[in-house]
Amino acid sequence: MSENPLKKLAGQTAIYGLPTILGRMLHYALVPFFTYIFGKPADFGLNIEFYAYISFLNILFSYGMETALFNFSSREPDKNIVYSTALRSIVLSTVILCIPFVCFAPQFANILHYPGHGNFIIWAIMIVGTDALAAIPFAKLREENKARRFAKIKFINIGVQLLINFFFVGLCKYHFEKDAGSFWGSFYNPEIGIGYAFIAGLMANIVSLLLLLPEIIKIKYGFNFSLWKRMLNYSLPLLIVGFAGMTNETLDRILLKHLLPEDIAQTQVGIYGACYKISILMTLFVMAFRYAAEPFFFARQKDENAKTLYGSVMTWFVLFCLIIFLGTTLNISWIQYFVGPSYREGLKVVPILLLANLFLGIYFNLSIWYKLTGRTKFGMWIPILGATITIVLNFLWIPSANSYFGGYMGSAWATLICYGVMMVFSYLIGQKYYPVDYAILRIFCYLFFAIGLYFTGYLICTNSVFLDLILKNSLLLTYLIAVIVIEKPMKLLRGNDVKNI
Repeated sequence: MSENPLKKLAGQTAIYGLPTILGRMLHYALVPFFTYIFGKPADFGLNIEFYAYISFLNILFSYGMETALFNFSSREPDKNIVYSTALRSIVLSTVILCIPFVCFAPQFANILHYPGHGNFIIWAIMIVGTDALAAIPFAKLREENKARRFAKIKFINIGVQLLINFFFVGLCKYHFEKDAGSFWGSFYNPEIGIGYAFIAGLMANIVSLLLLLPEIIKIKYGFNFSLWKRMLNYSLPLLIVGFAGMTNETLDRILLKHLLPEDIAQTQVGIYGACYKISILMTLFVMAFRYAAEPFFFARQKDENAKTLYGSVMTWFVLFCLIIFLGTTLNISWIQYFVGPSYREGLKVVPILLLANLFLGIYFNLSIWYKLTGRTKFGMWIPILGATITIVLNFLWIPSANSYFGGYMGSAWATLICYGVMMVFSYLIGQKYYPVDYAILRIFCYLFFAIGLYFTGYLICTNSVFLDLILKNSLLLTYLIAVIVIEKPMKLLRGNDVKNI
């Protein structure tokens, strides 16, 4: 009896998702760590701003080669030459791209208004470079379904980052503030401050590269120039898609810094960045799903019932995301302690950003059509449309004095509208070129049901925190019961016939 493909995808999402979730949880776990230790949101804002730049540079340094590896490994007879060609390309381009940032680090620091901190630029660009060098070996592990090795290296990376951050920012900073001349305090440099997060990320990446050496030395198979040109032709449009996607995801932090008055800009960035991370579970699940789903979709594209399977995956993805949406919003009264007190004024963005990330996840499901059909050049226009919306609305709303749309609230609404438009356009165009029978009516019924439960919970106020939590979580339980009764998930997972999904 053949294995249920949905059960397999769920298992792969869990395996890949665990290290991915824990990796992201590292950054999220460091949010309360940093926001309580660095009480001024402006300090945390520096970290948020730099990681926004790092996110953009990660797209440039990888230029879609991971997806190209999956695509050409499924088509070419010799997978080793595909891997070797991709890895050699990334190694060479990474060295070339890093050189100007390292050589002109002080100048870049001045441009970003951090004079005297050229070291921040060097650490940040080395994080990007080591991320790029590790990306193809990690993609190869995913392509070969070596999930355990993938997870092991990710876990070690997490451990190294935690140790270094807790050592410098926790232990050494604490002793420095008590007695700067103490043994442990002597290891802390207040000029670096939250910059120790960059040191931790870089050291963890170096450890990961050392552990990936067995995969890296497989480049002995050589370099196929003709194959490389075809891979670039496939992947470069994805570079534009990546830039557009990152514009939608992180540009708002950069624009907040430059569109708001200088005396409040860095503080607003810190507040928004901290509260953005409260949408943690939605973001983590979408990311974990992407890790497992992309190779899964490519591997299943020739199956007789592939489109039926893709439609069912979409439904269950949305159902699970709505559990996360309700679980977070209905429990915000205690989840708020995830960030320090001076950051909590931004909690009102959380429901907006949760829905935005849900729409983004739906878009990722829908966008598989242009990857499977090879229409990557055509597919790039949707993220570009989203990026245009993001830029226009942020420029329009961030400087506004309106309390509902001004400042970081404008960024949150712009994110929701951007992802909503991308989701709709991807569905409409995808149905023309690669029609899939998605359960649109059922999905939207669940979506509006969940939003209705959220607003019901918002109105609950008994002046008893304990009773409020019970009543609000009973709404979450209502949603779960509805899903179990209507969708019968256990019966589905016990089955093996895609036709019955």
